[in-house]
Amino acid sequence: LIIEPMKVIIAHPDLGIGGAERLIVDAAVGLINQGYSITIYTSHHDKQHAFSETTDGTVPVVVYGDFLPTSIRGRGKILCATIRALYLSARVWLSFPYPDVILFDQISAYSCIFKLMNIPLIFYCHFPDQLLSSRTSLIKSIYRLPFDVFEQATTALADCILVNSEFTRQTFAQTFTWIKCVPQVLYPSINLAKYDRNFIWEESSDLPPKSFGSAGVPLFVSINRFERKKCIELAINAFCYLKFTLVKCNAKLIVAGGYDSRVPENIEYEIELKQIARLNAISVSDFPHMNGDVIFLKSFTDQQRSYLLSQCVAVLYTPQNEHFGIVPIEAMYAGRLVIAANSGGPLESIVDGETGFLCDPSPSAFAEKMEFVLQNPEFRL
Repeated sequence: LIIEPMKVIIAHPDLGIGGAERLIVDAAVGLINQGYSITIYTSHHDKQHAFSETTDGTVPVVVYGDFLPTSIRGRGKILCATIRALYLSARVWLSFPYPDVILFDQISAYSCIFKLMNIPLIFYCHFPDQLLSSRTSLIKSIYRLPFDVFEQATTALADCILVNSEFTRQTFAQTFTWIKCVPQVLYPSINLAKYDRNFIWEESSDLPPKSFGSAGVPLFVSINRFERKKCIELAINAFCYLKFTLVKCNAKLIVAGGYDSRVPENIEYEIELKQIARLNAISVSDFPHMNGDVIFLKSFTDQQRSYLLSQCVAVLYTPQNEHFGIVPIEAMYAGRLVIAANSGGPLESIVDGETGFLCDPSPSAFAEKMEFVLQNPEFRL
């Protein structure tokens, strides 16, 4: 008797490099290891800007709708995202045989077509999408209104709704007042196998010189996508405050994170961050050049991430009201302290004074904890 493995489809809008993508990929790998048949469907998958499990054959990936625009001259992003989601879900609906379960995240619009397949739907809500959009004018508020209603209606179609933190669950209840069911909290996890390997430094153009890190120059690390909502300027300003106000030291700051040249904000924000450093008389360089006090490392590899987490003295986590935040989990599992803003998800993941510090989101508050870490090496995990 041959028992077919349960077939699960995962739908995700853009399979790039970020916390949401890390969660989806790790979930897929975990399910595969448990014997499930998994395929990720997405509207965009750039193999040069993606996690290795999606490019080396570990997780099958199918792309539908990449030809559709993501915006119209920089506008209408939610409209285009909805159209791309509807196209992808329609292609899945027209494909046979159907899976046993569908898991989707970020965009609830998938559900209005997936529901026609009459199979269980699981929606993982990282955060209500309507709260991620700025309402800078009356016209934009009116434009967003039907999409807000559509988001709540399609979210309600899911058979099971999961959220990534208690913070998100509370926000969900305040935002989606029509939905009476209480979402379950399922905290994001990490693939422990990737962090259990002891890092071994090897001569490589992908890694900084051996003189950096724990063997030499103290390193602080910021890991975030190059998006303004991540408040990376807080890390740079805190580093400047540390160097010029609190203590003279030879420390360096590596600003690392997901970067997509297709996204104008990524390009603009990188320029802004470098200007902030230079205005504070801090030298800047781009990896692999390590001569700057602030070094930018865009779209790092797994090996580079392992280096950063094994060699730094602390990780600076700057987003405010972050929905959960996977970086603190990665850092703490790697045995590194996290200095984070005292709001959102980090309140649930960091034990203040033990596994890190929860601070007011100000350069002086962050810098004081950075100074403490430098002067008290025995306190490091």
